[in-house]
Amino acid sequence: MKNENIYSAGSGYLALFIILTLIAISVLGIIFIKMILAIVLFIVLLAVTLFCVAGFVIVNPNESSVLVLFGAYKGTIKKNGFFWVNPFFTKRKISLRARNLDSEALKVNDKMGNPVMIGIVLVWKVENTYKAAFEVDEFTHFVDIQTESAVRKIAGHYPYDNLEDEDADVTLRSGVEEVNEELEKEIAERLEIAGIHVIEARINYLAYASEIAGAMLRRQQATAIVAARKKIVEGAVGMVEMALEELSHKEIIVLDEEQKATMVSNLMVVLCADKDPTPVLNTGTLHQ
Repeated sequence: MKNENIYSAGSGYLALFIILTLIAISVLGIIFIKMILAIVLFIVLLAVTLFCVAGFVIVNPNESSVLVLFGAYKGTIKKNGFFWVNPFFTKRKISLRARNLDSEALKVNDKMGNPVMIGIVLVWKVENTYKAAFEVDEFTHFVDIQTESAVRKIAGHYPYDNLEDEDADVTLRSGVEEVNEELEKEIAERLEIAGIHVIEARINYLAYASEIAGAMLRRQQATAIVAARKKIVEGAVGMVEMALEELSHKEIIVLDEEQKATMVSNLMVVLCADKDPTPVLNTGTLHQ
């Protein structure tokens, strides 16, 4: 594989001075010299000089110009300025500036097969102009396609969360740093053939696809409710146990097993209920 070659171009200002001088000489020779042969020579000189104007090239900061002569790569000008090269060179400008790719949310399948929407931000720039110009066709389109392919591959390696895969150490939602690092590595490997340097790649949008979003939301809510209920029950059991111990220790009232069961049942209902309980006042004896 051929590598990038830095081309040392001549000064454009010096070439401009020489060309303007030759044009002036040619025009004056055609006007003042009456010999036909001399006039023909000056016309040829003028035509050649005007053709040399095509050799001027301007390279702006963070820009490059790839030079090709009849299908043969001759080099790349990366130094910014005003230059003159062989007028037969074909010149192709390639920007060396950092570029952003803010991809639209893609519908992909996670490790568990669930459709999810993922959007990423990619920061990249051309590092090897030879590869960008000749190793791939339209390197900007190549970046788009390979980035999408890398996202689909990485998404298939991880579940969205650990609701279905409880043993998963890294998920798309919780393992942000690990997933972004793996994504950046995957994209960099794919774009190396095009001479592209990946500066940063990260996920900036992640959600379930619309067709399962409602069901997954209800599932997450149910899981949260179950977890909350578990905490409530644990706390209620502790409070009931403490209440029975305090009543027994201070000998406020002596309860038999049936009364204890009734008390425990009532306390659990009061402590675990979704709504505030409505008490029923007993104005008679305890057994009425």
